[in-house]
Amino acid sequence: MTNNTVSSTARVLGAGLRALLVLTLLCGVVYPLAVTGVAQALFNDKANGSEIKDEEGEVVGSSLIGQRYDLPLKDGQESPAPDLKWFQPRPSNGLGTNSVNTQYSLILSGATNRSGDNEELIQWVKDAKAAVVKDNSTSTYKVKPADVPADAVTSSGSGLDPDISPAYAKLQVHRVAEKNGLDVKKVEGLVADHTSGRLLGFMGEPRVNVLELNTALRDLVQD
Repeated sequence: MTNNTVSSTARVLGAGLRALLVLTLLCGVVYPLAVTGVAQALFNDKANGSEIKDEEGEVVGSSLIGQRYDLPLKDGQESPAPDLKWFQPRPSNGLGTNSVNTQYSLILSGATNRSGDNEELIQWVKDAKAAVVKDNSTSTYKVKPADVPADAVTSSGSGLDPDISPAYAKLQVHRVAEKNGLDVKKVEGLVADHTSGRLLGFMGEPRVNVLELNTALRDLVQD
């Protein structure tokens, strides 16, 4: 190998190394820092995971991910019973329980993928509707089966929907008020305060974020 060849190879390697270092600096350091800085400056809440905090400033979850409100699992139970002092989210047991890592009792994210005329799905909906009527009826307020909205008895595509319809939230008001010793009007006010309209006035549907609503409910109960 001649000296010219060695020198040419060294120049090529040196140029490649410089390009690698420059690209690493730009793409691996400068660009991520710039994007993070812009996100923190302009979209701080979203960049940090759309966190929801209680009145004491403690993070209780994300507004983008639904949570369950259940009682502790008892011996012999396959699934925990709902804690009826809280507003309940949409059903989230579409795919059953976690069988991959049994150390964690997780609900898998996903839909049931059953057709509308599937007999098993129809029975699930009937059972869920009966449970909603039973759980939300009080001594002074009786829920009619016809008043139960679809989102009260069906899971979302992901099973992690953070929102419910205003109709489902209002259906739960009397039960939540009774369980927490609160005035019905106060609980209705909470629902109204946490009801969001359609995006830009025409996209999507009105909705209530369950975690935000329950966080406000907890703060009210503790006051």
